[in-house]
Amino acid sequence: MGTTDTPAPNTPAPGTPGTGTRATDATGPAGAPDNPDHPDNPGNPDNRDTAHPAPGLPAAALRLLRAAGFVSNFDRFCITPMLLLIGTQLGVPLSAVMPAVGGYFLCYGLMQPVWGLAGDRLGRVRVMRLSLAGAAVASLASALAPDAPVLIVARAAAGAFFAASIGASLTYVGDTVPAAVRQRPLSELMTAFALGTAVATVVAGALAHYVSWRPVFALPGLIAVCLTVALRRLPEPARPPAGSLFAPIRVVLRSGRQWYVMAVAMLEGAVLLGFLTYVAPALESQGASATLAGAVSALYGVGSMAAARMVKRLVGRWTPVRLIVAGGVQMGLGFGVAAGSRSVPALALTALLLGGGWSFMHSTIQSWATALSPTARATGVAMFGLALYVGSALAGTLAAAPAEHHAYQGLFLTAAVLTVPLTLAAAVGRARYRG
Repeated sequence: MGTTDTPAPNTPAPGTPGTGTRATDATGPAGAPDNPDHPDNPGNPDNRDTAHPAPGLPAAALRLLRAAGFVSNFDRFCITPMLLLIGTQLGVPLSAVMPAVGGYFLCYGLMQPVWGLAGDRLGRVRVMRLSLAGAAVASLASALAPDAPVLIVARAAAGAFFAASIGASLTYVGDTVPAAVRQRPLSELMTAFALGTAVATVVAGALAHYVSWRPVFALPGLIAVCLTVALRRLPEPARPPAGSLFAPIRVVLRSGRQWYVMAVAMLEGAVLLGFLTYVAPALESQGASATLAGAVSALYGVGSMAAARMVKRLVGRWTPVRLIVAGGVQMGLGFGVAAGSRSVPALALTALLLGGGWSFMHSTIQSWATALSPTARATGVAMFGLALYVGSALAGTLAAAPAEHHAYQGLFLTAAVLTVPLTLAAAVGRARYRG
């Protein structure tokens, strides 16, 4: 059935250079890799990166994976600097438009296990192509929405379809790159994801202000059409047999570690993604234009990109726990600055710190999540994503009413306080996993 927790060899994709190196996710009793030179092994106290370089992905394959994640993040974050403008042009208050964000995140999260099961059964690349085709239709429908209810439904559908891209690309890396060096290509993907976030907020703010918010939704739809065709060139990686339809999800749900990581992911989504949505509206409430709000929000992507490059160099030199704590400190400081002031410089610093915190903390937890259920990797990564985005949707929705009354100081102070249990839970859990 292929449903046990016994790790299976990770075979690089057909045609992938360097297939002579066998990737493995085998773990000892404490959860540390059996390889004594692995950076996470207790026998390697200095956490030196003594493993050989990853056989890696072909450059063309990595570019396609990065592009799929880029467009997914572009679509997910482009609405943030346009919320007030959309509400004004549709003749509705902010609270009537916010469900377009909450619905997007909720459907994005709820579809994670669906796409994960599909990926384990149909293949990672096939799922990406199918989902991107649907996402293109939903994005174009968003651009043509005549009123708020139609926009909310279209954005929810876009979230449901774009939900597959990032999870499938992360799973593809998990299938083809050894665990010892996996966080490096994952950091490359994180850089592309952050670029999508940064470009989305800048382009959305400028286009919405000078032209209209409608082309902003059409753009990712057109990119998704191009990727649906281009991904035909990406080979499917070898994977263990999926067994029965729900066998992968049984593997995941029987893992106590998987449940713990999902709980951490839900809190992370609530703390960072849920409250991040309100950085641009907080600035606009001070009289800033959508263009300026978008530019400031884009600094989140800039901070994430810069930090992702740092993380790539620090993997093997810093322990995962140290990376998590560094991320938590940045997030706490960022929200603390926003609670103290909603000026342009303060929120610019907040965006940079939150982006840096995301890259340090999330890439470390994400790498951990890819190793927990090797025989059902796509489903495991999908359940991680489900928890992350359900948490963000819940926090974003609960914060809508205070935001409507411009109670941003309390919102950001709450987020700053919540970074403490998030950081502790992630760090303690990761430390115990290392043994």
